[in-house]
Amino acid sequence: MLSQRLALGTVQLGMPYGVANRVGQVPTGEARLILERARTSGMDTLDTAAAYGASEAVLGGIGVADWIVISKIPPVPKECADVHAWMRASVTGSLERLRVPRLGALLLHAPMQLLGPNGAAIHSALQQLQEEGLTQRIGISVYGPEELDALFGNFAFDLVQAPFNIIDRRLATTGWLGKLRSAAVEIHVRSLFLQGLLLMAAAQRPVEFARWQSLWDRWDGWLGRTGLTAVQACVGFAAAHPDIDRAVVGVDSLRQLEEILSALTLGRVEPPRGLACEEPDLVEPSRWRLRGAA
Repeated sequence: MLSQRLALGTVQLGMPYGVANRVGQVPTGEARLILERARTSGMDTLDTAAAYGASEAVLGGIGVADWIVISKIPPVPKECADVHAWMRASVTGSLERLRVPRLGALLLHAPMQLLGPNGAAIHSALQQLQEEGLTQRIGISVYGPEELDALFGNFAFDLVQAPFNIIDRRLATTGWLGKLRSAAVEIHVRSLFLQGLLLMAAAQRPVEFARWQSLWDRWDGWLGRTGLTAVQACVGFAAAHPDIDRAVVGVDSLRQLEEILSALTLGRVEPPRGLACEEPDLVEPSRWRLRGAA
């Protein structure tokens, strides 16, 4: 069942999120409907984080005991005197908000801290939390393959989450998709829609992205020639990739979830090479500087 290749991203359930978001935080009633539909479709994994506003509390209020819940631990404060105690308190706080006894996986939200002065203690604490049964798996959430270059020779992980989409194919082009698969590391990809940018009509794209107009012309032209919708193209590219275990999709509404589930029926989509881009200013949303943004 292809829907089992999807994980439901829940940042929109806890805070307004995404360049294309026009509705703000998803209301709790709609969130409940989204989770119910996702579960009946065959999806079994939720992706959240302590940093996602009220997301963990919303999920706990709805009830997620029958889900595999993946959460992320925030950066450890630089002045932290007891890393183990701080990380345990953070994880137990997440468990209390989620109302679950343990996590399916715990990821570091700031994995490059492993190379800092507290790195050994952070990794040791991760392993201890796993040994204590508070999480089944441990891993990292990265922004790009350069973080994998820096970390993987020194630390072992069960799961890696990284961005991957039609525009940003760095996980594959750098060889890391194959390396992770060969190392039996579970691979979850996010940012299928590039925070919604790939779903926006040409007239809606923020002016800050006009410098890549030739790319957008190729993107719009390819969709027009193939008859694919942007959702079908994005989901078909990532979710059906044989080396990917889960593709994380976030939605603002039940209608969006239905559209994503429908797109799965098309199977794998192979876009032209000319749609790929490795410019950090485009593929890394943390670098975006949009007018009106906080």
